Amino acid sequence: MLYSFRRCPWAMRARLALRYAGCAVEICEVTMKNKPAELLALSPKGTVPVLDTGAAVLEESLDIMRWALQQHDPDDWRLQADPAAAQQAEALIARNDSQFKAQVNLYKYAERYPEHSRAHYRQQAEPWLATLEQLLEGRPYLLAENPSLADAALLPLMRQFAGVEPQWFAEAAYPRVRSWLEGWLASELFKAVMAR
Repeated sequence: MLYSFRRCPWAMRARLALRYAGCAVEICEVTMKNKPAELLALSPKGTVPVLDTGAAVLEESLDIMRWALQQHDPDDWRLQADPAAAQQAEALIARNDSQFKAQVNLYKYAERYPEHSRAHYRQQAEPWLATLEQLLEGRPYLLAENPSLADAALLPLMRQFAGVEPQWFAEAAYPRVRSWLEGWLASELFKAVMAR
């Protein structure tokens, strides 16, 4: 059983990996204002996603993604054929989940942080976009010719970032990041995990 919230970026990436790996998991859509007792019994902090595998309870989206890929990884999202790229994936995810997460929060909710403008918060995040733009040079995905754990893990926050000022993102100097994001959003996998 996966406890999830449809629009939560962390739950989104957990669902992506579970779906890709073909894990037959029942999904319980959680209303964050009215959390089910079963969720709180498994995970007292009450955040999503939480996966009860039957053998263990996983409370972090990345742990859920890794668990799913251990079950089945047909297209080598773990980059086992390229250990250096797999290491790079871990570094990208770590930066996404700390620095970029904080930047997206400031940018998206700029009115709560009036000490700087929204444009200022956006500019703080742009070096990250430039890094990803460079990685996408000459290939459709961040670290290989095929998707990896890094692509799926970074996708939801980039989707959130792009949605703050869609016009700016559409015209920004990051065409490869834009095309990478659009490709994911149009994919059958993404559509399946976002279906109501």
